[in-house]
Amino acid sequence: MGTIEASKLALEQGKGILRLAPNWVPRSFCIPGRRIKLHPDDYYALGGARGGIDERWLSSTTDAKNGPLTGTHEGLSKVVFQDGSTRREVLFAEAVHGLGAEVIGRRLWDEHGSWPMYSKFFDNLGPLPHHVHHRDHHAKLTGQLGKPEAYYFPPQLNNHPGEFPYTFFGFNPSTTKQQVKESLMNFTKGDNKITNLSQAFRLETSTGWDVPPGVIHAPGSLCTYEPQKASDVYAMYQSLVGNAVVPEELLWKDTPPEKVGDYDFLIELLDWELNVDASFKESHFMLPLPVSDEKDMARQGFIDKWICYKSTAYSAKELTILPGATVVVRDAAAYGMIMMQGHGKMGVWDIETPALIRFGQDTHDEFFVTEAAALEGVTITNTSKTDPIVMLKHFGPGNPDLSEIV
Repeated sequence: MGTIEASKLALEQGKGILRLAPNWVPRSFCIPGRRIKLHPDDYYALGGARGGIDERWLSSTTDAKNGPLTGTHEGLSKVVFQDGSTRREVLFAEAVHGLGAEVIGRRLWDEHGSWPMYSKFFDNLGPLPHHVHHRDHHAKLTGQLGKPEAYYFPPQLNNHPGEFPYTFFGFNPSTTKQQVKESLMNFTKGDNKITNLSQAFRLETSTGWDVPPGVIHAPGSLCTYEPQKASDVYAMYQSLVGNAVVPEELLWKDTPPEKVGDYDFLIELLDWELNVDASFKESHFMLPLPVSDEKDMARQGFIDKWICYKSTAYSAKELTILPGATVVVRDAAAYGMIMMQGHGKMGVWDIETPALIRFGQDTHDEFFVTEAAALEGVTITNTSKTDPIVMLKHFGPGNPDLSEIV
């Protein structure tokens, strides 16, 4: 069966809603926080050399950039469907490429020719090194896209805060480029102490942050839902995190070969004005924003909130369906979604929130809703008398609904 035929069959079976398999990604420089529901025996299922699995990528058409040991299709989501009694799968990227506007809608297909974002759960026990994601013009030098991203800290995945629930953003306003350059030049001499030039903010569940490309940041240890542009470009600027040494190769990751060793180029990667902005929090911190009056929504059986809304590259919502309610939810754009709590029905699908997932096991907690299905309206029934359904929904750029709200 060809990929287009398989994609059409999957789309028909789901009536415009594709079911996706869990998509686990390891990071060699991370220690899993063990909050993303993977079985305790499976966090190192890919072997010690690959590092622990501390990420689950959602509705992804983006390859993970994990060095020479990266596995085939690592980071790429897969659509699961039935061919008679046989379980089959097709890459979500192949479904998007083959069916185009049937999956993501005419607007995004004509503008991007791809699904231009993905989301993930990032689940590290400690903080990440201070690092930067390139802007488009720098990422283009290595054939990639720039990477804005956003954070939301779902309470369902934060039963413990990890070792350091604080995130460093940018630099203190008085910091000079020469100070940063000197820190980078000391990268191989031990602790380059670059976070001495920065400030950290305490992280709180049910809140979020907008992180434009070019902003240096060291994400803290809350389990994080991260909508982002379809890219895995970055460079690590911190040489020591706790007792973990960061390899120098990650300082020069995604640097053109002719620029390796050029510390001025690393300074150029930084959006300096944003990094030394004294009002960074006021511009980039996000509290949930109700789509409409909460009491009116509750009377209809649901509560819908924007949780990521300060970037033009993507947006995200938290949708709650109250116990016993059946609602029809309409959106103006295609979206990926992941279940956080509860169980019930969504269109033709049973939906549920697993407590524990084995590596390689299928689930009914992740889906992709095509634009046509989103516009028509998705019927969701909460079959529980006590437990709300909570799901997170991630949209591509230029969501027409968001322009009416923010």
